[in-house]
Amino acid sequence: MQMSAGVGAAAAQAPDAGADGKSSAAANTSVTLRGSTEIVTEFFGYGVNSILFQRGIYPPESFTRVSKYGLTMLVSKDDALKKYLNAVLQNVGEWLHRGDVRKLVVVISSLDSNRVLERWAFDVEMDENARSMAAGANNNASSGAGVSAGKSEKLIAQEIQAVIRQITSSVTFLPLLSEPCSFDLLVYTSKDLVEGADWEQSDPRLIKCAQNVRLRGFSTNIHSIDTNVAYAVDDDAM
Repeated sequence: MQMSAGVGAAAAQAPDAGADGKSSAAANTSVTLRGSTEIVTEFFGYGVNSILFQRGIYPPESFTRVSKYGLTMLVSKDDALKKYLNAVLQNVGEWLHRGDVRKLVVVISSLDSNRVLERWAFDVEMDENARSMAAGANNNASSGAGVSAGKSEKLIAQEIQAVIRQITSSVTFLPLLSEPCSFDLLVYTSKDLVEGADWEQSDPRLIKCAQNVRLRGFSTNIHSIDTNVAYAVDDDAM
């Protein structure tokens, strides 16, 4: 199932994409299922913000600097965008915890023609033992917090840092976006997931004859994230 969230998605109470979440436990602590979910959801927030800044989807003056993952990150201070991302990430976090998220995609398209120019995909794999335990915890109305990853947050943060660095350096190989662009978020979910009112079915928004670049990924040992970007070559983008 693929769903898209429009810019009119209703706001929900969730941490700003640029704010530190609850996953800031001691560096040598092994993360739980709940902690892994928070780490991945938080990464999505920072990752989307980084893409929007690096690709010039919003003006640079609408971003502010914060420190995360040992890096200086740029996150939006636009209220409407923050409200939208918070609402989306709250849903994604809930679905991640249940093992229902397969992929999150940032689609960048021409504002005039709606032609898709870039497609940033974050593929999600969940450990099957953790998935089974999460399903049991959901059925028992429990948080599933006892599922442990056996991997420290310090090591996970180092892996995420490498992913963010690659997103930042993407401007060296991606074509210049010379026209006004917009973005959309797609979430691939399990088939039996019932989406909320702010989500709708979507086509995959694929790019014909795209160039694909595989970037680094990271793993919490509960969730594994692989990253790649597909972009339109000149002939396709004309």
